[in-house]
Amino acid sequence: MRISGTNIPDEKRIDISLSYLYGIGRKNVLDILKKANIDASIRTKLLTEDDQKRIQKALETYKIEGDLRAEINTNIKRLKEITSYRGIRHSRGLPVRGQRTRSNARTKRGKRVTIGAIKKEVVAKMDANKSAAAKK
Repeated sequence: MRISGTNIPDEKRIDISLSYLYGIGRKNVLDILKKANIDASIRTKLLTEDDQKRIQKALETYKIEGDLRAEINTNIKRLKEITSYRGIRHSRGLPVRGQRTRSNARTKRGKRVTIGAIKKEVVAKMDANKSAAAKK
């Protein structure tokens, strides 16, 4: 079964397979199936054409897939343009919702880069190289 450009798994129950759509979660699935008058325990491959049409009709009231993604992107772009705090965090690639960044946020900030103290041996070698260069 294919809904709004997304293939839905045939072997899974319909209540699980509908949640593969972007913007449709488990709570929304139950509401959709209730509107379409379909049992949640039926496998997707066992649905009739009539059942599929009723599901499509029930989904028309929701923003899903491309429409929802476009709306979210325009909201983020608006936040960046008005240079709100959240927009600045989005543009810098940092967590937006108040999470701490001192010890966590690896997925947003990337791999650790160590900055700080250098060992005494490294400092001694740097001094030796400077003095050797000055003698020449």
